[in-house]
Amino acid sequence: MEFRQLRYFVAVAEELSFSAAARRLHVSQPPLSLQIKALEEELGSVLLERTKRHVALTEAGALFLEQARAVLRHMDRAGEVVRLASRGLAGELRLAFTASVPMFDAFPRLIHRFRSAHPQARADLAHMSTGQQLRALSDKTIDVGFLRPSLLFCAPASVATLPLWSDRLAAVLPDHHPLAQAAQPLPLTALKDEPFILFPRGLGCGLFEHVMVLTSRAGYAPRLVQEAREGATILGLVAAGMGISILPETYARSGVPGVAYRTIDTPDAASQLLLAYRPDDDAPLLRRFLDTVRESALAENASTIAASVPA
Repeated sequence: MEFRQLRYFVAVAEELSFSAAARRLHVSQPPLSLQIKALEEELGSVLLERTKRHVALTEAGALFLEQARAVLRHMDRAGEVVRLASRGLAGELRLAFTASVPMFDAFPRLIHRFRSAHPQARADLAHMSTGQQLRALSDKTIDVGFLRPSLLFCAPASVATLPLWSDRLAAVLPDHHPLAQAAQPLPLTALKDEPFILFPRGLGCGLFEHVMVLTSRAGYAPRLVQEAREGATILGLVAAGMGISILPETYARSGVPGVAYRTIDTPDAASQLLLAYRPDDDAPLLRRFLDTVRESALAENASTIAASVPA
């Protein structure tokens, strides 16, 4: 069964005239009649009753007309989707982000801006650690990553990165902890003897690596008493008095009671969020997303970010 035969049949069924259908399709009548006959032979059923003055649908023809129209609509829609995708207006963009990324106000605004401008496109979002995102980019299972890398991070040659947002790491303490009321920023050495609750070291978490660098430069290795995969779990364990942690200051927005956040007295506590993608990926939808990042950066009055995003 050919797509052309379906179009021919629908035209004849709607016109109830072979000559009128031929004019509508801009074909001669004999090939049209031959294609309809071939279609009936393939289906093993008469679709149209023909006389010299009359063409009518059989019962089978009426049923087939409904299905043929649906197929043609689907084919037209498929063609339109392909045309939109070739222009970067449709398709799927696979995004991954670390746990703290959605806490930045700019992130939901960026995603909303992209989806509003590209209603035919789908953004598939997944939560991954920084290490998992880098592997997924390499494996081509995601298109874009929002990373929080360690202090010593150096992107591989296969990954391009763009600076997005920044914050600082802060000491997270039970609110009854003696250091919780400190007025001045805490030196890292003040936390030397504290029990630490951190993300798992094998998770590929840039935050864990950052904390290790900070404490190493302060002259000690943290005494790790508990690991947790979720920031909310870490906050809950800190609130329960099981230990302290070092987390991005954006976690203060989570509103978990029983914890206090204190600034760490070191410039190395600065942390940056990066957007990562494969520089050799020329997918139109990805390029449009990068355009949206640039536009959003301009809207957020972040001209330095906008200048670094390729057009």
